[in-house]
Amino acid sequence: MGQKVCPTGFRLGITENWRSRWYATKAKFGEYVVEDEKIRRFIKANYQFAGIPKIEIERTRDQLTLIIHCARPGLLIGRKGVEVDRLRGELVGLTKLPIEISVIEVSQPELSAQLVAEEVAQQLERRSSFRQALKKAAEITMNSGALGIKIRIAGRLGGAELARREGILLGRIPLNTLTARIDYGFAEAHTKYGLIGVKVWVNRGMLPPGERMLEEPQDAANT
Repeated sequence: MGQKVCPTGFRLGITENWRSRWYATKAKFGEYVVEDEKIRRFIKANYQFAGIPKIEIERTRDQLTLIIHCARPGLLIGRKGVEVDRLRGELVGLTKLPIEISVIEVSQPELSAQLVAEEVAQQLERRSSFRQALKKAAEITMNSGALGIKIRIAGRLGGAELARREGILLGRIPLNTLTARIDYGFAEAHTKYGLIGVKVWVNRGMLPPGERMLEEPQDAANT
């Protein structure tokens, strides 16, 4: 029997905040959860080129606020906000509330575990050597200032008949130290041999004593 826990949920309230922040009655709770998932999947599917590691959703009685963390905010916002206005119009059918969109730039995409996982998955889809893809991604992240990185991939690697697991570990990844800022990301590579799962953990340092839910100082563009 597997003894696993969600890496993000394990750190809620310490180094991670809730991705969806709202209150709902029992009758509406399930509807809102499904709606949030549809919004996230739509944005990731149609704006993956902008490098979006995280989408936060806040709700009030009369408004829905999307906080989109983006590595290339210019592509998402567009000239004079044209692209973000188009996104708002496309999301109208998924929710009944007025939508406000806030775009936050990810200043160091190389330290975002989700973006690293997606990059490795894209390399695998392009039939790159999985060992070279792992080594290159890990080295770039370490050179960008990470204290450690762990990457695990699983599936029919290289078109092998049997699925197996491979990985790489550089630096330190203290997974049981809750005051360590461990960023986690997951992506899937769709190859002709089947799916290959990619998991990434990035150690971004320790929280100062007494600090909780530490966030990087970033500039947000409200539209």
